[in-house]
This record gives sequence, C-alpha cells and structure tokens, in this order.
Amino acid sequence: MRIEVLGSGCAKCNKTKELAEKAVKETGVDAEIVKVEDFDKILEYGVMITPALVIDGDVKVAGKVPSVEDIKKWITK
Repeated sequence: MRIEVLGSGCAKCNKTKELAEKAVKETGVDAEIVKVEDFDKILEYGVMITPALVIDGDVKVAGKVPSVEDIKKWITK
C-alpha cells in the first residue's frame, strides 16, 4: 500500500503524516508513507487545498487533517 501526504510542509501537513504513521503502526498494515511537496504532482490529483491524503492513488481527504480512526478505516478496507 502507498500512502501519500500532499502538502508544502505546513503544520497541518506534518500532522497528517504523523497521524498516517500512527494508523499504520496501530493496524500493522504494510504501507509506504511518502510526503509529496511538488505542487505539479499535487495538482495532478486535482487537489487545490492541502493537506491531502492519498491511498493507492485515491484521494481520501483534502483541506483538513483526518482522524486516526478515519485513516485506519481507509487502510484496512
């Protein structure tokens, strides 16, 4: 599984990455977490507001920090 955190490195983007790491650790899912800061790449996903969380190419949330529980639901489906 590939989890991408889209954002410029702002506090909310860093928090999203931290929560994704926590969710992966708590569920034991085998996932690679990548930070994407390239705006062209972010726009390829159609994301205009960061932070955003992308799981296996599917944008799950944009413009807000997701909860650990939400991330767990998305990665265990």
